[in-house]
Amino acid sequence: MAHQAPGFIVAVVDDDEGILRSLEILLESADYAVRLFHSGTELLDGGGLEEIDCLISDIDMPGMDGFELLRLVHAGRPGLPIILITGYPDTLKRLPPLGRSSPRFFTKPFDGPELLTAVSDALRERSE
Repeated sequence: MAHQAPGFIVAVVDDDEGILRSLEILLESADYAVRLFHSGTELLDGGGLEEIDCLISDIDMPGMDGFELLRLVHAGRPGLPIILITGYPDTLKRLPPLGRSSPRFFTKPFDGPELLTAVSDALRERSE
């Protein structure tokens, strides 16, 4: 599948520096512009939400978890493609209801090409 990378900005939120850097390398290899954030608060307080086209976020983070970030992003930017990742699949049972807007999910460790396909598909669906 061809990835729709030129001009798209993907934000990654994770408290694990290793995950942030590996996702940065993966996404940049597909020519996405990448913005890294160590917490949801950093993304929201820094004004980065308005410039991004897709959000990838860990669920299990100290402070604001991925579900709270998802709720706030959904309120501020409904329709923004969101991909959640977790090392604990049971946490997906706590997903808050969001109506028609459903995020995609990946469990760690995840397959890089599958994640790139999910990003590309989400961006394509958003622009249709």
